[in-house]
Amino acid sequence: MPNWNKCCRPIRFLALIALLQLCAAAGLRAQTAVEIQVVDSETGRGVPLVTLTSVDEQTWVTDSAGRVAVTDPELLGQRVFFTVSSPGYQYRKDGFGYAGTRLELEPGSRHELQLQRLQPAERLYRITGRGQYRATAGLGREIPDRATALNGQVVGQDSVQTAIYNGRMHWFWGDTSRLAYPLGLFRTAGAITATPSSGLWDPQVGIPLKYFVKADGFVRAMVDVPESNGVVWIQGVCTVRDQGGRHRMVCQYSRRRGLAEPLEQGHLIWNDERETFEVLEQIPLGETWRQLGEHPDVMIQGGTEWLVFGRPFPTVRVPATVVGITDRAAYQAWSCVTGESVDKQPVPQRTAAGRLDYGWRARPPVTQQMERRWLQSGLITADEVRYLPQDAEQNGRVVFHAGTVRFNPHRGRWILLGNEQATRKDAESYLGEVYYSEAETPQGPFLQALRIATHPGQSFYNPCQHAEFDAEGGAVVLFEGTYTNMFTQSQPTALYNYNQLMYRLDLRDKRLIRVFGEVQQH
Repeated sequence: MPNWNKCCRPIRFLALIALLQLCAAAGLRAQTAVEIQVVDSETGRGVPLVTLTSVDEQTWVTDSAGRVAVTDPELLGQRVFFTVSSPGYQYRKDGFGYAGTRLELEPGSRHELQLQRLQPAERLYRITGRGQYRATAGLGREIPDRATALNGQVVGQDSVQTAIYNGRMHWFWGDTSRLAYPLGLFRTAGAITATPSSGLWDPQVGIPLKYFVKADGFVRAMVDVPESNGVVWIQGVCTVRDQGGRHRMVCQYSRRRGLAEPLEQGHLIWNDERETFEVLEQIPLGETWRQLGEHPDVMIQGGTEWLVFGRPFPTVRVPATVVGITDRAAYQAWSCVTGESVDKQPVPQRTAAGRLDYGWRARPPVTQQMERRWLQSGLITADEVRYLPQDAEQNGRVVFHAGTVRFNPHRGRWILLGNEQATRKDAESYLGEVYYSEAETPQGPFLQALRIATHPGQSFYNPCQHAEFDAEGGAVVLFEGTYTNMFTQSQPTALYNYNQLMYRLDLRDKRLIRVFGEVQQH
């Protein structure tokens, strides 16, 4: 019999030589690559999603640290002009009007470019997808934990829902893309992290997501809905108490045939052993408002603990219990409609003093669409509008698509972060403009709105503020949303498309103070 160990020694030796050669080549590339970092001129932090374009239309897009690595041998040693562009940011123009700069691309050289931020919100990093710090890692620079690997084999994820449950922060997303095939997961992906209060990670740096995965390493379904036909989306993830006083994680689900046709809806409850949502109850498809809505918040009103939610205005409430969310009679909405209608359209009612008769009622809530109709028909006056804030910089009112409303301790008010439903002809993007508004109560009135982030030609929908990430007494807030070209005619941005971007908003920004005034005394 041959001595296989002795026979394999030359093979192992050659494999070791090949590995060393690969490492040496990688090290050589890192040494010769030209590093270009684009930073925010105010904060000095790297800016993600900046496009550098050469005269011959070659493009590089900065990673989450604001870096690109130029390795093209034909460019090394050359003087190259780069046009610099990024949504919400601006690079200075030269005498001919070109927003860019010439760089000497000497091998191994480093260059820093400063961008002026035109918008209040600062782009921090990409949360999901691969290659978040691709250039930074290739240049041998330090990167955050879990930022190099193809985490959960995820390359794209839609719209986040979160909840803190059993001492961990749970994350859930809609449709999820994978490298192996154009069709990925359409029954909700999930991940966990330690809570932000644990001090184990900094949300302003990155999120160390640990995905729930299958044996093949790709994310697994987070919902167990027996009927296999259709996608399953969830919303309203939150924790409530069951009849025994135990906290349970619940949400609303919708099984659909694509964007249009609903097939089934209801509520789900988390199974701790299986770490999966299971059907708690089905709800008739005709039910439109008596079910959990987007991003619930817990509020004490009238001595009762309520879940309050809406899209984006929190105009529906239900007791924060498992029994409550399954009891259609327990749902109430903030409304000034008491049942009367004209041509089957709801109309506002007034008190004897002539004021709109708002209160919590067992009927659908007042919506932006209803207010627009009432305003146009003269049923309400401009100063009675609660959910159609005036654009602080442009003419017209802002119609919101989605967002969150949370109490902010710094402002002493309820703040709204949401994206605009593109109803105006001059809109720069479809679902890509993000606005800030605030009010004395969660139900408004929201009088003015200021645009804080823009994504021309792209969408940035379903923005979500993570109140758990508030810093400096609430003066700094973080929010994320889905960046995609899905609903536009624009080209997709490689790696970034159909993924989540994180932003930071400093509520001490002079542009916000100019519109909303100084901090409220509280």
